[in-house]
Amino acid sequence: MNGYVGKILKINLTTQEIDILNTSDYEEWGGGHGMGSKIFWDLVKDKTISGFDPENVVTFMTSPLAGTMVPGAGSRTEVQGIGVHTYPEWFTRSNFGGRFAGMLKYAGWDGIAIQGQSASPVWIDIRNDDVHIRDAQSLWGQDTWETQRLIWEEVTGTVSMDDWIEIASGNGTGRTTQRPAVVAIGPVGEVLGRIAALVHDSGHGAGQGGFGGVLGAKKLKAISVIGTGSITVAHPKKLFAARLWAQRVYGNDLYSDSESTYSPGFWSWFGVDGKDQIGWPSGGNARLHACPGCHRGCHEQSENPLKNGSMCSETFQYFNTTPEEQASGKGFIPTSLTQKYGINASEMSKIKLYLPALYDLGVLGPGREIDCDLAFNTVAFFEKLYDLIARREGIGDDIAEGLYRAAGRWGRRDEDLRTGLLDYAYWGQPTHHYDPRAEISWGYGTLLGDRDINEHCFTFIFWKNFISVFTGADPPPVAAQDVVNILTKKMVPFDDDPLMHDSNTENIYSEHVAKLVAWHRYYTRFWKESILFCDNRWPDFINTKGPKNEGMTGKGEPLFFNAVTGKHITFLDGIETGKRIWNLDNAIWTLQGRHRDMVHFAEFIYQQPFIGATPTSEYYQPWLEDGNWSFKKVNGRSLDKDKFDEFKTRFYELSGWDSTSGWPKRSTLESLDLAFAADALEANGKIGKE
Repeated sequence: MNGYVGKILKINLTTQEIDILNTSDYEEWGGGHGMGSKIFWDLVKDKTISGFDPENVVTFMTSPLAGTMVPGAGSRTEVQGIGVHTYPEWFTRSNFGGRFAGMLKYAGWDGIAIQGQSASPVWIDIRNDDVHIRDAQSLWGQDTWETQRLIWEEVTGTVSMDDWIEIASGNGTGRTTQRPAVVAIGPVGEVLGRIAALVHDSGHGAGQGGFGGVLGAKKLKAISVIGTGSITVAHPKKLFAARLWAQRVYGNDLYSDSESTYSPGFWSWFGVDGKDQIGWPSGGNARLHACPGCHRGCHEQSENPLKNGSMCSETFQYFNTTPEEQASGKGFIPTSLTQKYGINASEMSKIKLYLPALYDLGVLGPGREIDCDLAFNTVAFFEKLYDLIARREGIGDDIAEGLYRAAGRWGRRDEDLRTGLLDYAYWGQPTHHYDPRAEISWGYGTLLGDRDINEHCFTFIFWKNFISVFTGADPPPVAAQDVVNILTKKMVPFDDDPLMHDSNTENIYSEHVAKLVAWHRYYTRFWKESILFCDNRWPDFINTKGPKNEGMTGKGEPLFFNAVTGKHITFLDGIETGKRIWNLDNAIWTLQGRHRDMVHFAEFIYQQPFIGATPTSEYYQPWLEDGNWSFKKVNGRSLDKDKFDEFKTRFYELSGWDSTSGWPKRSTLESLDLAFAADALEANGKIGKE
């Protein structure tokens, strides 16, 4: 089993039993998400339970590429189980990078499946094939960073990382210079906060799904792993040659550099040298660093330790502090607090806006209908609010449930979802920067799935056009016609339909766009979430260094996969496996109560025109008009509720599901070798009509 190490760790916290699953039993699913979905299916008999139920299984899965030198694919961990953040609760996923996946493989494990509930706080100690469930009473109440530090000391002592550390294994003793890779929950997870995240190292986190709260219910504080083994690669020379090919032909390009606001390419637009300083005021000098095996960094090491390793949503909390706090560097205190308390940063990005808005309306504040005393837009605001959440006190008890449920407690949810004051378009989770009225594939994919997809496959179009307009560097480096041609060419088996990419308002409810959404679900379910190519760096669609501006997606993914595993799959084979995984997930959601009638956006998506993150934000998408492609501004658009309902019918029919219920049909499931899922759906009276 090249790329795999052959074993999956299975732990029952109720019985304290430690068992082994054979990876070969799940190899057909690829890794990561595919394996996690099938393990969940096998182990959770009643799939309608709450995420807090001890019988809920949480999986931490790697891929055959984890721990290898495949660029942007060697370090992701996929987390799955019944989440508690989504509304309603159901099977969902999250994902994080860093050292954990590779270290788990080096310890001899392809993944971990955790079920049950400990009677008292525990942590899992994995040292190669030596696994123990240890008492965590002394860790309970600690933040995520302190928890990791204490576990490092427990496992490797205070020895310098310049020295070898000996770790026992079944084959004798191995050596490493690494500290254990630890994923932990913070105080918010301990009190079963639905917005609680999992945090690894200083800035890697699995935020969506509320898995910090799920582990809190299981009384599981942390998982630590240290390994001294290795991974067998089928064709080492081919793997090395593929990496050099990717570097030589598809090195740094304008699209992928500018897609991330934490890459040197982005800040170079503003005259800032990203190699030495990311560009944040008062942040001090900073250098980018990468996950193991990655070809490009998106995290940073800074002179200011308050923001080390952090990126994206949590760092923008800096702008919700006072000018004096920003000038002194203290403006990054909320960034570190978000990591330490273990809180979903996307949720916080909305909390810091919603609470002041309610204050301005006169309904929130000291002695008001929603009683609280918070000094908004200061470091003190975050310090006090996080403490209240972690102690489940006052307004903190409501917010620990997530704003969607908090707004329900306050009697404001319906009204604020109608006006858009509560910017939660779907499934009780915050709308990302990529609004469904502008980023159709993002919005539709989220609503037809289980959570905010947070998959940036097509968002390079927005970023490149945004930067071009912002800086006056117009036009974008690749014309709209060429972007559409390249995208379409790569999107097998729908590679004959460029209208998938037409954001013309008349087209966004068509079967063409249904193909776009379906392809996106299939691609990400396999290549991104199962084989675990990093979302920040894959797919490589448009590459201004590549031949005719074409990136390596379609060629690169199977090239690397086959070099590691020795298999001979095609890019399309991966898409087809992704379709199979997507259908298994939908069978799970159907058993949990999913129905077509539930699949609708919040009212503000239909009633309020999309402005943007700020009144001056400009969002551009490919647009076909009079036979010509251009990038056209899509601000000011809302969705049509009836037309979207018609779109659902087209999507369900394209997917082979019953369009009246949205449930998978037996014929579709059997064609994907999912007869076992069809049997379960039929036994529960939820099989789609043929």
